[in-house]
Amino acid sequence: MLGGRRAVWVSAVSTLAFFVVIVVLVANAPGADVVRRGFFAPEHLRGAFPDVAVKFFLVNAQMFLMAEVLVLIFGLLLAVLRSLPGPVMFPLRLVAIAYIDFFRGMPLLLWLFIVAFGFPGLGIRGISGLSQFSYGVIALTMVYSAYVAEVYRAGIESVHESQTSAARSLGLSSGKALRFVVLPQAIRRVIPPLLNDFIGLQKDTALVAAIGLVDAVRTAQGYSTTHFNFAGYVVAAILFVAITIPLARLTDVLLARQQRRTQAGGGR
Repeated sequence: MLGGRRAVWVSAVSTLAFFVVIVVLVANAPGADVVRRGFFAPEHLRGAFPDVAVKFFLVNAQMFLMAEVLVLIFGLLLAVLRSLPGPVMFPLRLVAIAYIDFFRGMPLLLWLFIVAFGFPGLGIRGISGLSQFSYGVIALTMVYSAYVAEVYRAGIESVHESQTSAARSLGLSSGKALRFVVLPQAIRRVIPPLLNDFIGLQKDTALVAAIGLVDAVRTAQGYSTTHFNFAGYVVAAILFVAITIPLARLTDVLLARQQRRTQAGGGR
């Protein structure tokens, strides 16, 4: 116990010392005053905050929440398709594997461009006339579903085969065994890594500024152009960090709880 407390104190002190050194170095840099006026001028921080914050919560936060729900659903569907047993299901497994491999290798920014500028040109009703916001949600969902599907699949494979065998012996079909026995355990186990993916998703909503959508980043860019000051970018960064840190701490809490449950259950 004492050794653990000492390790925590040593880690905290060393981290604090590191940041103090960084602050001192930056504060004494030759161009420190220029950077301070360009990025941290109080009057510009106050001036940029209202517009950037409004766009952040109206665009970035809403996009994150919508994409998160869709990713959870579509990613689970992909994971289930990839986990279907038997040669009859091979075509579905192949489609799921191809989708996951393709979008895990596709840079999100490039896919944003393809969706936002390519889909309108298809001339398909219900697809080609959507807003830039919708195209942003679609691109984020398609890419992140591939990552989340692999997280789900890891959870499904972590459930021992004896669980399925026991469910089948009770008269459940393969589908019901997956739905009522395997998936509840798998989803519970992968909640912490899922939160890690959603931290990345939340940050990547900033990329929608590249397709012309007026979000927090684009608003910050407009403030910079108008006032010749970069404080808007600092405000946008603070807002993103303010959302990310609670998610990161929640992930740590869930991981610790999961480890305690595993240890209490004898590693099962």
